[in-house]
Amino acid sequence: MTKKRFWPKLLFFFSVIGPGIIAANADNDAGGISTYSSVGAMFGTKMLWVLFLITFSLAITQEMGVRIGLVTRQGLGGVLRERFGVRWAVFALAAMLIANLGTVTAEFAGVAASFEIFGVTKYLVVPLAAAAVWLILYKGSFKAAQKIFLIFSAFYIVYIINGFIVKPDFGQALGALVTPTMEWTAPFLLAMIALIGTTITPWGQFFIQSYVVDKGLDIKHYKVEKAEVFAGAFITNIVSFFIIIGTAATLYKYGIHITDAKDAAIALEPLAGHFAQILFAFGLFAASMLGAFILPVATAYAICEAMGWEYGFNTNWKTGREFYSIILLSIVLPAVFVLLPKVPLFHVMILSQDVNGILLPVILLFVMKIVNDKQIMGEHVNKPIGNIISWLTIFGIIGATLVLVVSSFL
Repeated sequence: MTKKRFWPKLLFFFSVIGPGIIAANADNDAGGISTYSSVGAMFGTKMLWVLFLITFSLAITQEMGVRIGLVTRQGLGGVLRERFGVRWAVFALAAMLIANLGTVTAEFAGVAASFEIFGVTKYLVVPLAAAAVWLILYKGSFKAAQKIFLIFSAFYIVYIINGFIVKPDFGQALGALVTPTMEWTAPFLLAMIALIGTTITPWGQFFIQSYVVDKGLDIKHYKVEKAEVFAGAFITNIVSFFIIIGTAATLYKYGIHITDAKDAAIALEPLAGHFAQILFAFGLFAASMLGAFILPVATAYAICEAMGWEYGFNTNWKTGREFYSIILLSIVLPAVFVLLPKVPLFHVMILSQDVNGILLPVILLFVMKIVNDKQIMGEHVNKPIGNIISWLTIFGIIGATLVLVVSSFL
């Protein structure tokens, strides 16, 4: 490739990237960090093979969302309304709204937890974080918002650094990636299902599809977007890999069990030093903030698309009042809830995961119906091999989700 051809292609690539990396990394939010930390602390590296398989599932489901968005130039909410009618769209959006509000609550709880490690009260941190999220999303343009998303995505590198600091056994960890290990016990199975559920989310399908539309992309950008989605899935689970091996090499090694990421950060100090604790806490803050930015936007995208309202960061309060009102409510209500005394935040996180679990298979079935409809997708319908892999992924998620939901109620 000559220099004349290389530089335009490189510039084109950097002008397009964003949706795949941002959507994938946002899965590593406060609930995700807590899940990965707990998995490493309780079971060491025994579940790394599950993480390896999830990487492919995440890439496949996100790629389908991107492809539908590029072909239809609509978000998933709009396509659902046109293809399946208002009732199905409202059903999906109502469930998503409940789940998203619960997840945003978990994000602000993560922000509070990351500072409580150092003695800073949530009554100071949470209002400041909520105000910062609102001002950036409301005052910023699409480009400004994307830069913020990418900056917080970049902060996940602290978990990779932390992974090297605690000096895990990389040879043993790499072996565990390709060596399935099962414990037929309830805690192991539930942790495995949580590992799946925290990585592939229904809001992610809504977000990535609307995001490529808001960014102004179309089918000519497909190859770059496909590569970015696959790269995003790989990057996000590299971070997950280092969180698991980091807690496995410290907490699991010494038999220390935890329930969330805050516990992991506190427990790391006597085992791996104060710097490791600081890195872990900072990573929790960055992950929580990225989720707090993304989830309100994903909620507003989906509802506005389905209702036919104007949306996008390049609107203003006059032209996009509904869009910004939904974002504002999605920030304020969870933040206020976190500030209430004695709120059972852990139960809120579990409830939001249950709703996500109920909704995810439904949304993926809709996505499969859409992506194989020639009237909608034309020549860009799924290929046979893509359908086989996708259906295996969906049925695997459905089975895992059913076990998770039933177990949670029992």
